[in-house]
Amino acid sequence: MTSAPAINYPLPGDEASRLLELDELQLLDTLPEAVYDDIARLASVLCGTPMATITLVDSNRQWFKAKFGMDDSETPRSMSFCAHAILAPGAIFEVTDAAADPRF
Repeated sequence: MTSAPAINYPLPGDEASRLLELDELQLLDTLPEAVYDDIARLASVLCGTPMATITLVDSNRQWFKAKFGMDDSETPRSMSFCAHAILAPGAIFEVTDAAADPRF
């Protein structure tokens, strides 16, 4: 008998309802759309960053609806800054140095 893998990221208290709402959006794994790509590109320019994404976090991954400056279309949730950002909706989540932050 195999056990479930250990979760190495925090889960929001409303995780079940959050995942239901995400599913209702029907955006996961959809084709790229210019309007979302434009928003990601604009975010990169306005923030002066080499990359930007519009990210959806499901139960085990972060999937990029739009991306600018990167090739990946998804990464494991365990690597996700967004897994931490969704803990406080409406609050700014900033990591100034990921190499020095023990969460990453």
